[in-house]
Amino acid sequence: MNPHIIETNNLDFSFGAGQKILQDLSLAVPQGSIYGFLGPNGAGKTTTIRLLLGLLKVQSGTIRLFGKDFGKNRLEVLRRIGSLIEQPSLYMHLTGKENLEVFRLSYQCNKKRIGEVLELVGLQKAAHKKAKAYSLGMKQRLAIAISLLHEPELLILDEPTNGLDPTGIIETRELIRKLNKESGKTIIVSSHMLAEVEKMATHV
Repeated sequence: MNPHIIETNNLDFSFGAGQKILQDLSLAVPQGSIYGFLGPNGAGKTTTIRLLLGLLKVQSGTIRLFGKDFGKNRLEVLRRIGSLIEQPSLYMHLTGKENLEVFRLSYQCNKKRIGEVLELVGLQKAAHKKAKAYSLGMKQRLAIAISLLHEPELLILDEPTNGLDPTGIIETRELIRKLNKESGKTIIVSSHMLAEVEKMATHV
């Protein structure tokens, strides 16, 4: 079994002439880790994540996920990944539970998963509140709950604590640790904050 859930080799990516975002990027993310993907804003973290999720096309280099060539096994691989990129996309006029129901239908997963993910992220008591009444930290946890509906093996979180108050940061950090420890999920956390990542990551 391959010990690395993600392997990239010599990834290059440019937006037009002279706008090189990535150059010779090689990553090896161990299975079962919380991998801190660090770099300043504008360093190409989000671009890398979009490449890993197939939202951008690889220009040069290779990506292997779960030991498989991503280009040849895209749909199979993506079914095993949950992600949160930038701000959570929530229906603010719906309750937390109703938001999960909308996404459950698109993922075609069992209805019981709603209760399971609400418990995982600690939002059972707020399930019937409208999302617009949630704190920023609660919205972030709801977005993570949505990404967990289809029981992914790999979770990719882009700047998950960005814009949160200290309480929200602690809640999100503890949730990431819990998902890794109790559910055995491999989690990539991209961030520009070294001190915060060091508090949760097993690998940087």
